[in-house]
Amino acid sequence: MSTDLTKEGIKQAHALVSPNLSPTPLIYSHTLSDMCHCETLFKLENLQMTGSFKERGALNKLESLTPDEKRRGVIAASAGNHAQAIAYHARRMGISVKIVMPRHSPLVKVRSTEHWGAEVILEGETFEEAYQLSQAIVREENRVYLHPFDDNKVIEGQGTLAVDLLEDPIAQDIDAILVPVGGGGLISGIATYVKAVKPSVQIIGVEESSCDAMHQSLQSGKVVNLTPSPVIADGIAIRTVAPRNLATVNRLVDDIVCVTSEEIANAIMLMLEIEKLVIEGAAAVTLAALLNNRVPQLRGKKVVSIISGGNIDVNLLSKIINRGLTFDGRIAKLDSVITDRPGELEQLLGIFREAGANILEVHHHRFSASAPIGQIGVSITIETRDQAHIDEITTLLEKRGYGPASERQGADTIK
Repeated sequence: MSTDLTKEGIKQAHALVSPNLSPTPLIYSHTLSDMCHCETLFKLENLQMTGSFKERGALNKLESLTPDEKRRGVIAASAGNHAQAIAYHARRMGISVKIVMPRHSPLVKVRSTEHWGAEVILEGETFEEAYQLSQAIVREENRVYLHPFDDNKVIEGQGTLAVDLLEDPIAQDIDAILVPVGGGGLISGIATYVKAVKPSVQIIGVEESSCDAMHQSLQSGKVVNLTPSPVIADGIAIRTVAPRNLATVNRLVDDIVCVTSEEIANAIMLMLEIEKLVIEGAAAVTLAALLNNRVPQLRGKKVVSIISGGNIDVNLLSKIINRGLTFDGRIAKLDSVITDRPGELEQLLGIFREAGANILEVHHHRFSASAPIGQIGVSITIETRDQAHIDEITTLLEKRGYGPASERQGADTIK
């Protein structure tokens, strides 16, 4: 296994791929800097043509193929962004492409990959199952397999992001770079270049806590295989990191931290609300780490967060936003019981008006078996300012005889 990544190889890749990539901006956020207690910058790779940084590695790998390999065509297993990147650039280069995706891949990524001319095969519940089918097709059709993160050419391509970043005038005095981590290709490429050119800059990886293969592998000293689990950051939902990337991260990366799905949802919501940017779960992990104090050593420092992609399923966006608002204490659901007689519901709702909460939904459970005889269950979803406002409302409810409230549960439900 070759691990000979170098800054020279990444610079060569940069010269090769830059003419066919969209320049992506590095922006500063005043509002999020205040919220994160550090100078907060974002490298917007979601503005690449296919919506993610994956174009860098895919294009560098495609450019490295021999004429015979290009004639045979290529295949990849991908959750979506790698697939779109390959499809887009392979079509431009006249190369046949097949992509195997897990069955439940976001529809936006499936459609976009097909749009760019690839044949998409939906197979398997996980990336690993999709990968196994792709290998069978490699054997049957003699296609060239393009791995999304376990390939030096791909990793060198991803590392070109660091070249662009360090050449940007507003990044000359940065202290740290936060990088989303899945299989480890992006952070390996970035760390290789940055530590060779500007070693004082900290490189910190961020994973979703329910799929932290890199963190667990570092702790174990070897590659760890995780069991599948639900994630919001589907673009980095990798159960097994590449050994070469584990070695690079162990040698060059300063830290790996984890964030929860609720924190990721909140970060997606805040980027949309504050910066008017739609980003996917994998991209939001870096902001989530800053917002939730996972990197306290960066307080007061100048920090770049890599926004790795923006390919989020619009069918899930409203659910994610609501989840983010709930985490932020701006939406809460309260369950109560009232006496079954005229005016009782109006009296209960008057408490929310008095407290300055906006009522979004009211469900009157007249036939609920859980309510005592002569009483009715009521569920009320409200819009609030923050968690302190929710606490104020629950205290008021208790004083008026609509309690006591239980401890806060998963979706701010009070019973």
